[in-house]
Amino acid sequence: YCLGSGLSWEPHSRAVEQVHLRCTEGSLEWMYPARALRIVLEPNLSSARHTTVCIKPASDFQGASIYVERAGQLHLVVSETEGARPHHVSCFSAHTPQRVALFLQASPQRDISRRTASFQYELLSNQSAAGPDFKKMALVEAMCRPCDNVELLMAICSSDFVVKGSIRNVSHDSENHVSQVDVSVQKVYRQKNRIFQQDEASGEWRGPIRTLLQCKVKKGGGDFLFTGNEHFGEAWLGCAPRFKDFMFVYRAARERGANPCEFQLN
Repeated sequence: YCLGSGLSWEPHSRAVEQVHLRCTEGSLEWMYPARALRIVLEPNLSSARHTTVCIKPASDFQGASIYVERAGQLHLVVSETEGARPHHVSCFSAHTPQRVALFLQASPQRDISRRTASFQYELLSNQSAAGPDFKKMALVEAMCRPCDNVELLMAICSSDFVVKGSIRNVSHDSENHVSQVDVSVQKVYRQKNRIFQQDEASGEWRGPIRTLLQCKVKKGGGDFLFTGNEHFGEAWLGCAPRFKDFMFVYRAARERGANPCEFQLN
């Protein structure tokens, strides 16, 4: 997490402030944006497999626009007006994965009322974002097809969340091309953050999972094993087999010694 303010700069300085961020995900908050800010993403990675950068502006994003530097040219990624879109995520390919430079250009302001240009960012591998046109598509894990057995067995080992539950409701957001699956959770096997929580009144565990609208998710009965990864504090659907089908696949793999990790069945 990085916090800075345009008010701390020398009033007659023309220098562009520069910030180096070394995590593969994080957030930046620029209060009272003035002039320009250059942000260099330099993750401490031995490999260059993180080849996609995604940015999610805060809902109150104001006072600046975000550009990416490519071969000495600036390309607009997020305009100031896009901060008002609650689920807007912009993704672009990183030509040099070890070093990505973003440029925040402050908008001319006549007053000094509080404005904050804040956003979250993530560096992803190519397998983590769907479709060639990242800008027009929501960030997603799901590929809108059932996982095969190998993918399923890997999903329970490497996903950010693994929960057993049923579908309470499915809602669709056509503007942002996203569907939300509200899950009634019976057991949380793993979760990275507290997306799935216990309702104080009913005692029931619940949580929302997102996927692409084009996946045409519908409400179905029975128990499922929901897996997937988290992006910008939201759960995105990966493999989601019926629980009884998962149990069959896992037990068969364990008998053969082909399960890549141990999974707590009971």
